[in-house]
Amino acid sequence: MRHILLTLLFSGGLLAAPAQEPRSERYRFPVRNVAGLYSANFGEMRPNHFHSGVDIKTDGVTGKPVVAAADGYVVRIAVSPGGYGRALYIAHPDGTTTVYGHLERFRTDIESYLRYKRYEQGRSNVDFTCKPSLFPVHAGDTVALSGNSGMSFGPHLHFEVRRSSDQRTLNTLAAKLLPVRDRIAPRIMRLHYVEVDSLGDVPVHSRPRTFDVVRRSEGDYALRQTQPVAVGRRGYFIVECSDRKDEVHNTFGIYRLTEEVDGEVRYEYRMDGFLFGDTRYCNAVSYYPMQLSSRNEVIRLTQPAGCPDRFFTTMKNRALLTTPAGRRQEVRITAEDDCGNRSVLAFTVEGKADERSFRAPACDSLPVVRHDRDFHREGDGVRIEIPAGTLYESCFYTQRPHDEPQPKDSTLLFLSRGVEILDVRLPMHRYATLWIDATQVPPELRRHAVLASLSPKGKLRYEGGKWSDGRIRLRTRSLGTFFVVADTVRPTIRPHFTAHDLSGQRSVTFSVGDNFSGVGSVSCLVDGRMAILEENRVKGTYTHYFDDELFGRNREHTLRLTATDGAGNTRVWEGTYYR
Repeated sequence: MRHILLTLLFSGGLLAAPAQEPRSERYRFPVRNVAGLYSANFGEMRPNHFHSGVDIKTDGVTGKPVVAAADGYVVRIAVSPGGYGRALYIAHPDGTTTVYGHLERFRTDIESYLRYKRYEQGRSNVDFTCKPSLFPVHAGDTVALSGNSGMSFGPHLHFEVRRSSDQRTLNTLAAKLLPVRDRIAPRIMRLHYVEVDSLGDVPVHSRPRTFDVVRRSEGDYALRQTQPVAVGRRGYFIVECSDRKDEVHNTFGIYRLTEEVDGEVRYEYRMDGFLFGDTRYCNAVSYYPMQLSSRNEVIRLTQPAGCPDRFFTTMKNRALLTTPAGRRQEVRITAEDDCGNRSVLAFTVEGKADERSFRAPACDSLPVVRHDRDFHREGDGVRIEIPAGTLYESCFYTQRPHDEPQPKDSTLLFLSRGVEILDVRLPMHRYATLWIDATQVPPELRRHAVLASLSPKGKLRYEGGKWSDGRIRLRTRSLGTFFVVADTVRPTIRPHFTAHDLSGQRSVTFSVGDNFSGVGSVSCLVDGRMAILEENRVKGTYTHYFDDELFGRNREHTLRLTATDGAGNTRVWEGTYYR
């Protein structure tokens, strides 16, 4: 009978049933022998994305048993130098998929199959699906060991629950799918106010005014100033907040944020889940210029025109305050975490006279980039195409020479003056395409010519692009100040071993680095054949674990490592070892 049930389950008979709502009693805690604490929760604001799962602490070490949270089968295996690193995906009969990221190793049979697929595809980094019959699992089965792979800055397990049909992620803690200890209400750090004026249909925002917040007791907050907040004809508030959980010092994201005006709910943001195609909308939910440098959530209590409704359960008049001059209104902002703890900030606003409200400076001569239309412009050595849906709000197009001193970098050749296009702090949802004049680039440098830009903190950073027909072409999701530069410095390769006889070792490791454009690709050959590399992008290391079955034992081998950077510079390390 058990065999018949498993056959039905993994052949798709039971999986074909309509998806059910996941229930907590169906899920096992996905890692064993740990304290059960978290270092990050679902939906946190990350650079250009919402955090799509929870991060579970593994007590500062790797190698903890990772177990299947429920019955199902391994549906996908992925190995990447960034992102989740080594990741496993398990599909379940209730219509969900659980994800386990930053793993150290998979279970032995899964690891063996991964080795086969890597050699079959001829590459170390792979991403493939599995048939239901290949790796069936039961709740509590060990499927991997926890690790620190991919873009991970410390040992932990990244865990997700997704809806299998469309991969929509679900808030595991808010849905009570995993246990969590949390009696701490969210923290409200600061309040900001921004006025909005319009020139035509282009919104123009004032500089934020900041108000200090004091905590009177757990969950009860007030403004430091006692007089009402003066507000203009139209404006909105920005809230800086974060959350804590019992027994850890990490900060966490907010689950729900609500704004009431005179007892009426005008705005409610709630993070129950999202589709991956929507993850970049975190830049519209947050106040992006502040979120760039803040460790807190910086959420603006309004809806930009280009941000969809699905992140907001309530939105009235885009939550803009329109308090008449001389009138007072009571504002109540409630921050709630994923365990139901709440904090409230209550204060009074008073409308100020119309002549004291913010007025946008005239910009009649500037072209308009509309958020819902394609934009094209060419002139002064720059061509730019911005597709509809790239910006969250319409804005005026600005382009000017960069008159500040040229950044200093002795490893680069600067081949143009800087040009400033819009603002580096302008969030972009889609890719714009940029062409910058590069006719001045000598023929011998064209294959090394790329674009560099200034970060929001003024540091030079690599953007990329390719020289073609006298221009550098770049697809980018950030604008700002650009330079044409040539990167002619090859990557560096440093072996972590000196001995010739490596019979007593399991692996060899190399550090690979680059001066500017970053390590683009690294390949390894042993005795002229492709060899697997385990890449740790955070540490910049590449490790080859000896494969005696494929390459043999008790003889001398030749290893050749080739590293290429983003500007096309290549370095080769070659040596022999005995094993």
